[in-house]
Amino acid sequence: MPRREGGQPRPLGMQRIPRMKHVLVVHGPNLNLLGEREPQVYGLLTLKQINDELKAMARQHRLRLRTLQSNHEGVLIDVLHAQRRWAQGVLINPGALTHYSYALRDAIAALGLPAVEVHLSDISKREEFRRISVIAPVCIDQVSGLGLKSYLLGLQRLLEFQPPASSKKA
Repeated sequence: MPRREGGQPRPLGMQRIPRMKHVLVVHGPNLNLLGEREPQVYGLLTLKQINDELKAMARQHRLRLRTLQSNHEGVLIDVLHAQRRWAQGVLINPGALTHYSYALRDAIAALGLPAVEVHLSDISKREEFRRISVIAPVCIDQVSGLGLKSYLLGLQRLLEFQPPASSKKA
């Protein structure tokens, strides 16, 4: 029977799931302009401020983050591939790639890692073309419309994620 910390037996079905330690944060096209671009939609926070808040939360949870922003789909895919063995989860705001990038969707799916899609604005209440996400089906969750809180709740969702019993390693 597996043992709990302190040597006490752990009941069957209560296997300890390792704490997530490494999260890759990916920001898509135009997010480098946050704070300037359409503040009535995206708010006044800059990307640096968002990353700083995520890093502060990560420190509280003894979590290491790597962050990247790119305006180029291929760069985002290359980073996902390159970081697949380091990362244990992915927090991603794909920007406009949300709505049409099957290549980015497939890259996320290929990782086999839990991913959470986040958006500052509520994409379900935006223009018709923005209401569709081709990324969401390969993510464990989507958080949108809460500004900075979308990112923080997305990171919290990754920290709380427990894979289904069928995907746990014995």
